[in-house]
Amino acid sequence: DRGFAAATLLHMPRAAKRLFAVLVDIALCALTVWLALCLRLEHWVQLTPAHSLAIMGAVLIALPLFIRFGLYRAIFRYAGWNAMISLAQAMVLYALFYATVFTVIGIPGVPRTVGVIQPLLLLVTVGFSRVLVRYWLGGLYRSLLQREHLPGILIYGAGVAGRQLAAALSRGSEHRLVGFLDDDDQLQGNSLDGRTVYDPAELAQLIPNLGVTDVLLALPSITRQRRLDILDALRHFPVRVRTLPGMSDLAAGRVTMSDVRELDIEDLLGRDPVMPDIALLNNLIRGKVVAVTGAGGSIGSELCRQIAAYQPHTLLLVENSEFALYQIHRELESLFGDEADATGSGAVEAEPVVRLVPLLASVQDEARMIQIMQAWRPETVYHAAAYKHVPLVEHNPVQGLRNNVWGTWVCARAAQDAGTSNFVLISTDKAVRPTNVMGASKRLAEMVLQAMAAQAAGVTTFAMVRFGNVLGSSGSVVPLFREQIQNGGPITLTHPDITRYFMTIPEAAQLVIQAGAMAHGGDVFVLDMGEPVRIIDLAQRMVELSGLQVKSEQNPTGDIEIQITGLRPGEKLYEELLIGDNPQPTQHARILRAHEIFKPWDELHEVLSMLDTAMQAHDMRSIRALLTQNIHGYRAADDIVDWVHSNKMA
Repeated sequence: DRGFAAATLLHMPRAAKRLFAVLVDIALCALTVWLALCLRLEHWVQLTPAHSLAIMGAVLIALPLFIRFGLYRAIFRYAGWNAMISLAQAMVLYALFYATVFTVIGIPGVPRTVGVIQPLLLLVTVGFSRVLVRYWLGGLYRSLLQREHLPGILIYGAGVAGRQLAAALSRGSEHRLVGFLDDDDQLQGNSLDGRTVYDPAELAQLIPNLGVTDVLLALPSITRQRRLDILDALRHFPVRVRTLPGMSDLAAGRVTMSDVRELDIEDLLGRDPVMPDIALLNNLIRGKVVAVTGAGGSIGSELCRQIAAYQPHTLLLVENSEFALYQIHRELESLFGDEADATGSGAVEAEPVVRLVPLLASVQDEARMIQIMQAWRPETVYHAAAYKHVPLVEHNPVQGLRNNVWGTWVCARAAQDAGTSNFVLISTDKAVRPTNVMGASKRLAEMVLQAMAAQAAGVTTFAMVRFGNVLGSSGSVVPLFREQIQNGGPITLTHPDITRYFMTIPEAAQLVIQAGAMAHGGDVFVLDMGEPVRIIDLAQRMVELSGLQVKSEQNPTGDIEIQITGLRPGEKLYEELLIGDNPQPTQHARILRAHEIFKPWDELHEVLSMLDTAMQAHDMRSIRALLTQNIHGYRAADDIVDWVHSNKMA
């Protein structure tokens, strides 16, 4: 097309461009001689040998003059008034010489008027050619210069998604597509829409040669492990990597640039999802009254989304934060709430898909929780309300214990008295051999439910589901690292050897629902979190896949530094999911049943009473001693860092 031809012309060497201009002028000399003959004789002329002399004369006179006046030294796309004056001067001399030969002297077979008409025609056509080049190539050249500075993009994947993404890129002006990468050797070397398909092994040479700054993964149907292998191969190159989500997340239809997203940690973990057991998901939800405490939190809100999708009769959203409750209620109402008639008159209202009830309440407020449970008598309760930030709870331990232990106890008693069938506690891997008050409080909350389940085989089945870090939750390292990378670093890390288990929030919530449906009473379920991840490796991957390099002693010219700040109060180097070593499989591949030792209710109740007395007196040493004596494996930090206690001692 015209754009391609112009771009080809612009990228030609300077000598080739001058030769091309000379050839154009020779053609214009021939054309104008023929036109002059046609105008003089008033019919279309067939050229004769005599006419060839007129053409040859025009060329032999014009070219030396054009060269002498510097017409081939000028950059045509920048040709301005001075260039036009030079052309006019050259044409004046040309007209004198040409008219002298063909009008004054005369050549047999060539009418004398040609010597006057042809110089005028040549002036017009040569001048027009310069103006045309200026306006045709000038703007295009500037746009090409601008495009040269745009991010050079390679699309990894020459399949349907890759081709659709290439089409979307071509419609925009913010990116410059330079080609495709594909592992299929039958595609390599071929051209798709004018873009070459390269072997990924050539990437090291392609980056400088093509100015590649970004690689977009257009591989929505590959496994997580295969995606991880590709990312591991790309991380060592100075390119920013982004991706299309999986096929299940892509909207039907064409792929667009809005579908391209930043890499998430799940892209870096290589963990394939397991299909849920629909029967388990429906068992405790469909057509029932379900309550979720902590409904506005990271886990609680995702539990609400997934529960609402399986159509309970009523979903109680219990939350202490007004703003968090407003947000989750508004979101769920837009998806599952009342639907007015299509006319918008409001005269007719359809039945809501799910009845949503937002309830402001603290789980420590026994009277309020009893009122809620008695008013709706939920058949299933998911208790996700908890203080979970380790350093904050370590600095405010009494509040952490009150909320996590007594809040669980209050909710469990209120649910039991209301005839709730299933009560599921959302627990944490930090409850295993804890080194912090948050983990100790969650283990103690587990022990409360275990003891209540063993005390009396009532109508309520108590269960606990224990898992590690969820991706994207409040306080997660992933959004923190991404923000620090965008700000130019440094990335802050508490210890170079620290490891954590990770799971996506939707997968964790889905497994919690399914685990609760398998409970018989007092069960401690453990979610299979896969392999633990070294946080420093995660940070390095995120830096490298952003097209940057880690700054270190070995690489002092790197972009982002990783700073080690030291372990925070109560923080462990690694987490565990089991206290014992006897997990039993369940009907779900990702859910295990643990058998954890606990105290009978009479003994535990006495411990809780003593702990309550110490908490009311804010006696931190007694609180610490009681936790150490009664929670298996609890190892407190050397110093008491409770803010109130520390200020009293100062």
